[in-house]
Amino acid sequence: MENKHIALPLKYRPMTFEDVVGQEHVVKTLRNAIGSGRVANAYLFIGPRGIGKTTMSRIFAKALNCINPKGVEPCGECDNCREIAAGNSLDVTELDAASHNKVEDVKPIIESVQFKPTSSKYKIFIIDECHMLSNAAWNALLKTLEEPPEYVRFIFATTEGDKVLATIISRCQRFDLRRILTHDIVSRLKYICEKEGIDAEEDALLAIARGAEGGMRDALSSLDQLISFKGNKITEEDALGVFGLVSRSALEELAGAILKGDAAKILESVEMFDSAGKNMRRLAGELLSHFRNLVVLQALGANSKSLEATEDQIKVLSEQAKGVDPSRVFQVCDQIAQMEDKLRYVLSVRTLIEMSLIKASKIATTATIEELMRAVKKMKGQGIGQGQGQGEKPAVKIEASKNLQERPIKPVASHSLPSLSELSKPKAPAPSLPTPSTPPPPQPVAKTLDNREILDDKLLNDILMDGPGAQVTDIRTKRR
Repeated sequence: MENKHIALPLKYRPMTFEDVVGQEHVVKTLRNAIGSGRVANAYLFIGPRGIGKTTMSRIFAKALNCINPKGVEPCGECDNCREIAAGNSLDVTELDAASHNKVEDVKPIIESVQFKPTSSKYKIFIIDECHMLSNAAWNALLKTLEEPPEYVRFIFATTEGDKVLATIISRCQRFDLRRILTHDIVSRLKYICEKEGIDAEEDALLAIARGAEGGMRDALSSLDQLISFKGNKITEEDALGVFGLVSRSALEELAGAILKGDAAKILESVEMFDSAGKNMRRLAGELLSHFRNLVVLQALGANSKSLEATEDQIKVLSEQAKGVDPSRVFQVCDQIAQMEDKLRYVLSVRTLIEMSLIKASKIATTATIEELMRAVKKMKGQGIGQGQGQGEKPAVKIEASKNLQERPIKPVASHSLPSLSELSKPKAPAPSLPTPSTPPPPQPVAKTLDNREILDDKLLNDILMDGPGAQVTDIRTKRR
């Protein structure tokens, strides 16, 4: 008799709190609640698809009703644990609100609350996709939810928490489950491949994790698909070909070209991706994720938990972080985010990506205001613009034109017009001014430099070059 194939998402579904990946904040709270006996009447799990909401609900139900618990963990071997895992427990009822969302669908729950559990400590109701329940169904369940018997517990799960009524949320302990980090998914896929005897490259697993977008179930489904397609040996090219993703090395080369301002390399890379049939809209999201990791690394360091990258990725990010100012990386992120938003509506996807990435490369190689201010402070610290002794380089002095300065207008004093008799009188001769013996010395005129002289000033450019990639390319006069 042939062994029946079990899909990987079902075969490797976590059975205990210890098996749960990426939701430590929820696991710790539930464990403490069970250990201290402070179990609330209702719990609400909110989060995107495939991150463990239903799985967490079942594990919590098993932990509450386990006959022989191992501390706060369910044993997984007693009758209650096996029945809950199989979905046929009399004391744990699961309701799919997506297809059972009317008042008559929740009436059996309201009626069964009156009876005690048959063989367990609690009678537990798990309602999945609870945001689909109608307002009438919620109102019918409201009183039972607020004051249930001491042996009744409710667990709700939903992907859209903002659609759940505020009156319901206020009666529950809310837990927001987060997307699972990429390196956590890669670690879990490695473990499963070892168990299944699959030889998979790490970059192939990384491509699967990137395509899953934080969902463990999607990652396991993709791995199962690749095993059916390629057998027991999986390469990065196999994963990229199936999901239309760009390789890690090619993505990092493109990011490096943006940081260096290499427009030719950017155009070549985009052309290569487009010709290979890659998902160009997905490319924007991948680039944004890469530069986001670069911002996190520059701000928090390579050991930050917020860094969604593998060890090989962190090495490349560390090298790229050395050659660019953090403020410019942030502006590049903003430019790519704008590109990703515009891709939803544009028809010529490739053209928009090319122009946006070239603009991002210009941003990455243009000195920011912060860099210029640091350069000015350094010039002041070196005594530039002040009096200098013999043997020192002449200072560069820049003066604003006096024509740009605002001058107050003096009021004209009012007076009466002269009469005709006064006009006919002869005028007295003007007093003669004394002739100076020696002419006054000429006042030194400060030299005003034009923009070209400032751009060619070697000292200013040498200081700006302390910021990698910085160069004065233009000077604009601010008008008042």
